Amino acid sequence: MPKTVISGFTHNFLGNAPVWYKQVIVLFLVVNPLIVWLLGPATAGWFLVGEFIFTLAMALKCYPLLPGGLLAVEALLIGLATPDAVYHEVLVNLPVILLLMFMVAGIYFMKELLLVTFTQILVGVRSKSALSLLFCAAAALLSAFLDALTVTAVIISVAVGFYSVYHKVASGKGYHHGNHNAQSDEHVVELHREDLEEFRAFLRSLLMHGAIGTALGGVATMVGEPQNLLIAKVVGWNFAEFFQRMAPISLPVLVAGLFTCWCLEKLRWFGYGARLPKPVRQVLEDFADNERKKRTKADQAALWVQAVAAVVLVIGLAFHIAEVGLIGLLVIILITSFTGVTDEHQIGKAFQESLPFTSLLVVFFAVVAVIHEQHLFKPIIDFVLAQPEVHQPALFFVANGLLSMISDNVFVATVYISEIKQALDAGAISREHFQDLAVAINTGTNLPSVATPNGQAAFLFLLTSAIAPLVRLSYGRMVIMAFPYTVVLGSVGLLAVINFL
Repeated sequence: MPKTVISGFTHNFLGNAPVWYKQVIVLFLVVNPLIVWLLGPATAGWFLVGEFIFTLAMALKCYPLLPGGLLAVEALLIGLATPDAVYHEVLVNLPVILLLMFMVAGIYFMKELLLVTFTQILVGVRSKSALSLLFCAAAALLSAFLDALTVTAVIISVAVGFYSVYHKVASGKGYHHGNHNAQSDEHVVELHREDLEEFRAFLRSLLMHGAIGTALGGVATMVGEPQNLLIAKVVGWNFAEFFQRMAPISLPVLVAGLFTCWCLEKLRWFGYGARLPKPVRQVLEDFADNERKKRTKADQAALWVQAVAAVVLVIGLAFHIAEVGLIGLLVIILITSFTGVTDEHQIGKAFQESLPFTSLLVVFFAVVAVIHEQHLFKPIIDFVLAQPEVHQPALFFVANGLLSMISDNVFVATVYISEIKQALDAGAISREHFQDLAVAINTGTNLPSVATPNGQAAFLFLLTSAIAPLVRLSYGRMVIMAFPYTVVLGSVGLLAVINFL
């Protein structure tokens, strides 16, 4: 225990994070102003990007909102960006914020339906390869018509449900035991520990296959990812034309991605291939049977309401009737109104998962503002536009992919599409070439960006979600598990861009 106020302050700083981690963050905060003074704001901007990526990589040591927020605040104080620039980034990305606030909460109220559905799939499909393909393909299909973050929220909810059920049993409790702490293995029976570790590996692989699936489907349509909609509006494509333009790249990549999923499960490389232990399957089968037997008429009615809300959700998102977040709010209103959820505290629980990540995303936008204000990507854009026209689509694909790995793919796409739109308006490129570059930008920001969690919002959401620490899914492990997909998706995408654009 701290014996002085100073030691108490040191102890409280970043809470239970390791001492070395606290010292590194303090070092960053001390060094950044010196870098601005000695090397200039542009160099300091690149250092800030690297430091923020470090906080993401160490997400299991300390939630990135805290150290990342300190770095972002310091960046504003030393003049790397302005509060107005951050506010502008937030306004531009308001649909993503609304999505996180309301859609993730809406999925929370559909968790009973999702758990019932996916439990039947899990216990019904015994082949792990077939199950992984099903998860990946389903995530791709849903992401094409919904949104990658929404689909990721569904997968996370299902995984948390599976894990909680078995962890209670492994701890010697019943399915519906209250006040159970799934984050602690203290009470796990020794007999179940090996099965629990195998189950964690099993869930990790399903989560990663599903997350990759959101990228495979998200690239194909204008509603799949936030930047897709932005690009479609700038170029003037409707839903059908966007799909048609992306198809020469997105469809070969989809086939390659699904084949990679099957190969990884068969070969058991890069952390994949873990099977569902028989005792765990038995627990889930018993749970499904028990849930079915004790389901009352009121419970059945609630499932029907959730099913109708799911249909409303799909129709609303597929036809883009309103912003995704507002459709999520509609889902919340419909389900709570017709299932008897009227208490404020019951509703508040739905937002516990999404709001910390929403706050982290706003901090991320502050870092994006620094990138924008310091023009960190401008030299790369100028270099690519100076190359022969025939090589530009491939170069844009590569440049977008590499930058999306270390930054945010929404921001990278926004910067690049605005730059080539200016080139079009200035008469520097033709309309047809402009459309080819738009395809390269969209595919470049969506496919290679699976390499790191910070490349795509859906991956970052998975890393910072409740399920990640439960199944031991760290930043480094996500990078390793995503590596084969990065190589395949990036290579096939690049070859398709070279040959079909």
